[in-house]
Amino acid sequence: MDITIHNSKKTVSVSDDAFAAGFNEALVHQLVVSYLAGARAGTKAQKSRSAVQGGGAKPWRQKGTGRARAGTIRSPLWRSGGVTFAATPRDYSQKLNKKMYRAGLRSLVSELVRQERLVLIDKLGVSEPKTKLMQARLDELGVDKALVLTDGLDSAVYLAARNIPNVHVMDVAIVDPVSLVKSDKIVIDEAALKKLEERLK
Repeated sequence: MDITIHNSKKTVSVSDDAFAAGFNEALVHQLVVSYLAGARAGTKAQKSRSAVQGGGAKPWRQKGTGRARAGTIRSPLWRSGGVTFAATPRDYSQKLNKKMYRAGLRSLVSELVRQERLVLIDKLGVSEPKTKLMQARLDELGVDKALVLTDGLDSAVYLAARNIPNVHVMDVAIVDPVSLVKSDKIVIDEAALKKLEERLK
């Protein structure tokens, strides 16, 4: 298939397998959930009654005091006692094999192309790291909220875009499904498009 460069009659030929795949909503959902789950730290920890220091001796005898029976001062019912269902560190990551991951990305990128959310340009054209230049370029493209994909991290583009709200710059080699889903528009140049095509094969 061919993708037209913005404000130009020139087109770029790309693989149908990578950019014209069917939309598999269930797979894309699994891809996003797996990515978000893998980002969770899972480091929350609390102390159960056995982990809290002290409480080895019985506070008072079983009978005859008039008070309720108690076996330890570290009971969850007591102040400074343990937590009843204490949280422990855990791994939230979900297994997703490489074939499924690539198939999900192909499905997602193809849907972005169909929805005309993928804006192809010949070159971003920011000569120096100036926010004013980047904003003018985005206004020219008619883009307000966007994810800008580059072939390698271009420091001039990154510095020029970092102060613009809702505009993020990312190397196409590390782009993730969540960034693609939540962006209104994906701005990408020819070099980055070819690199993305290689990654989706």
